[in-house]
Amino acid sequence: MASARNSGSDRVQVENVLSPGRTFSVDAKKYDAMKRALLKVLPRKAPGATHVQIRSDLLTHLPEAQFPGGAKAGWWLKCVQLDLEAKGVIVRDSLASPLRWHRVD
Repeated sequence: MASARNSGSDRVQVENVLSPGRTFSVDAKKYDAMKRALLKVLPRKAPGATHVQIRSDLLTHLPEAQFPGGAKAGWWLKCVQLDLEAKGVIVRDSLASPLRWHRVD
């Protein structure tokens, strides 16, 4: 499921798996860039990847225009990760330590 875009806007509404029923408006270009990078680096099967692995792997996939020098990548990674978890696109293995995520598809 895609995130809801405001028509004619450069904003996108995202969900948060930790705050069900609430949405937040964020920059669509940064969201889309982070989502593409995150889905490229996430494994398709368990055991998945840790936050540290994901963060280091996705930096090379982020466009410099939206994330100069990787600026704010950590915040955007968490934003997109929580949204995609809420939408069922990725899953968190809460029994693993450290936490791990993988794609559902």
